[in-house]
Amino acid sequence: MHKKSIDFSKFSSIKIGGNLTVSILEDCNANYEDYYIIGSCNNILIGTQPPPLLKLSKKYDYIKIQNSVLKIGGSTPSGKIASFCKKNNIANFEFLSHLPGTLGGLVFMNAGLKEFEIFNNLISISTCSGDLQKNDISYGYRFTDIKSPILEATFKLAYGFDKEKLTMFKAMRQNQPSTPSAGSCFKNPIGDYAGRLIEAVGLKGFRVGGMEFSKGHANFLVNIENGSFDDAIFLIKEAQNRVYNKFKIWLECEIAVLDVRYMSENSPLLNPYKTI
Repeated sequence: MHKKSIDFSKFSSIKIGGNLTVSILEDCNANYEDYYIIGSCNNILIGTQPPPLLKLSKKYDYIKIQNSVLKIGGSTPSGKIASFCKKNNIANFEFLSHLPGTLGGLVFMNAGLKEFEIFNNLISISTCSGDLQKNDISYGYRFTDIKSPILEATFKLAYGFDKEKLTMFKAMRQNQPSTPSAGSCFKNPIGDYAGRLIEAVGLKGFRVGGMEFSKGHANFLVNIENGSFDDAIFLIKEAQNRVYNKFKIWLECEIAVLDVRYMSENSPLLNPYKTI
């Protein structure tokens, strides 16, 4: 694998992180098991002690129609997919026009907008560990059990691009801030909304250092002015603690926190019974 230096304060959507060396995966002959694979860093918070990082090469950036199915490479940006589907009158991918990321990351977290999820039309994926059919994968709301780099995904092909859905998805995103963020900070608990809970414990608009829970949408942790990783972690912990103490609901991060101190099963971001 060759390596590339990336400045995450510019590359990541939340604009936090330093210059880090990232390995580039060209094929599966390389040892990738000790790496965390990243895409376009739209839902990632890079810490000061990150794990080894891996990124798919641009050879996996492609879209093709083959044997009446849609095949998309793992490093293909969501905007490119949305444009291709619009140009070719392909249905069921309209929501990607308002969902940043690359295909591998979108599949890995089963990304979506409400009931419109990437897994809805998935047939199979190709990974470094082999091919998996949709039924071979455990998946749910913003979750999959995929353990290997996603090189390609195959989807059902249907025609009839829906411009009305574009309008609907744009409306769904209108209350989301344009300030740098990593998207939704927490997953919505069953039957509730993370933003409502954060606001209910007085954290909407709450700021520490350069980071703030957005005044427009409380579940967005935004970088107001040169926010740091420590600022972000403080606010994440504060929200989890306050919401748990008041509602006995543990907010699970939707943001991927890439710092070895917070990536084990004993991480204070994962365990609601650990004193923070």
